[in-house]
Amino acid sequence: MTQNPIDLYYWPTPNGWKISIMLEELGLPYATHYINIGKGDQFDAEFLKIAPNNKMPAIVDPDGPGGAPITIFESGAILQYLGRKTGQFYPSDERSRTEVDQWLMWQMGGVGPMAGQAHHFLQYAPEDLPYAKNRYANEVNRLYGVLDKQLEGRDYVAGEYSIADMAIWPWASLWERQGQSEEDIAKMPNFKAWLDRVGSREAVKRGRAHGEEYRASLQLKDDKQAQSVLFNQRAR
Repeated sequence: MTQNPIDLYYWPTPNGWKISIMLEELGLPYATHYINIGKGDQFDAEFLKIAPNNKMPAIVDPDGPGGAPITIFESGAILQYLGRKTGQFYPSDERSRTEVDQWLMWQMGGVGPMAGQAHHFLQYAPEDLPYAKNRYANEVNRLYGVLDKQLEGRDYVAGEYSIADMAIWPWASLWERQGQSEEDIAKMPNFKAWLDRVGSREAVKRGRAHGEEYRASLQLKDDKQAQSVLFNQRAR
């Protein structure tokens, strides 16, 4: 039976890469709808029907449960759904799945928000705020230290390669923009080896490169209008 393409609502950012990497790993067909977050596409009324929190990524799977279409927003929920749907990269036994889930939540609640704030205050904030820069860079460093310890004696975060690795790697791969130095990373050899190991996978390379030309076109540091769209959002 032919799999109908999954509609991927996407922009090439760490959260978007999670899903393009997963889809590439699974070999599932997908059609990409680019949501230009610098121009405000995330506020389009049609997109909000799929992702009410006006954030990408999101998917529509025409072959959802019971054969009916399903829409899903939040990158972690999408990864879990695709893992359950295909039986790949997401264990079926409860003990192993819980191990994956806790590291997925660790990324969603820790690495993503902290690294995102580090990005903001180090790269884009209109004021130089040393306290904020140090606060978030230090927390990112602490989190990567936790990950380094977890990776001691293992190749992947939660046993076998899984959605936990796919969720963490896109953010962790941008460590330089998060206030981490080469000296910092050298103190985390397990973390560094894991970054290289995951990054060498062909599907990860393809997922990371998906839509790269659009990412290059968004020079956010110099685009005040895009900064206003992204950073001055208020309830609508």
